[in-house]
Amino acid sequence: MAFQALPQTLKGISHEVHYHPVVFGAMLKHHGQLGPAEILGKRDWTYRQVMWLAKQQGTDLKMPAAHPFNSLALLRLAVAAASSNMQGQPNRYVVETIFRHVWCEGLEATDPDRLATLQAHLFSQPSASFLDPQSAEVKQLLQQQTQQAIDLGLFGVPSMVVDGQVFWGNDALPMLRAYLEGDAWFESADWRDAGKLPVGIRRAPAAK
Repeated sequence: MAFQALPQTLKGISHEVHYHPVVFGAMLKHHGQLGPAEILGKRDWTYRQVMWLAKQQGTDLKMPAAHPFNSLALLRLAVAAASSNMQGQPNRYVVETIFRHVWCEGLEATDPDRLATLQAHLFSQPSASFLDPQSAEVKQLLQQQTQQAIDLGLFGVPSMVVDGQVFWGNDALPMLRAYLEGDAWFESADWRDAGKLPVGIRRAPAAK
């Protein structure tokens, strides 16, 4: 939904967008978190809310046949389909095509036949060079982009980063636009010092 809403968010603002595929599971593991679809109750609510928000936003959305699923093949395909000079950063067409494959057809996202068809479609662009999705280079590029995201302090997707500032989630898009328009609030202590608030209590990890 953030992907579909981003052009309107940035309308009238001079900008350039770079898309970085990352392994969300690796980010969760780094921070010791479960994904929202891995928590009973929250999983059901998240699906209902996402479908409601998509309806309100006017974005086509059909849940895939199973979720969560292992997205590694799709992530590697996104990296492989990027132009050779983009260092694993696919263009908007590639990202949109993969998103529609997952989120608009209501089918198994990792079905081998569907993945083969998707790859053939993405690799059919004339006068473009692509990498082998299973190559060591593609795997390394994806690992590098995931580590870069972790190093930036990112903890979830989608995350938009500009000037080193992080804006997380579809609902942060109005904040992103305000920042790009120079809203003075982002110079205030409310924004600047939020991370300095003392921690009152820390919960110990659950015993296994």
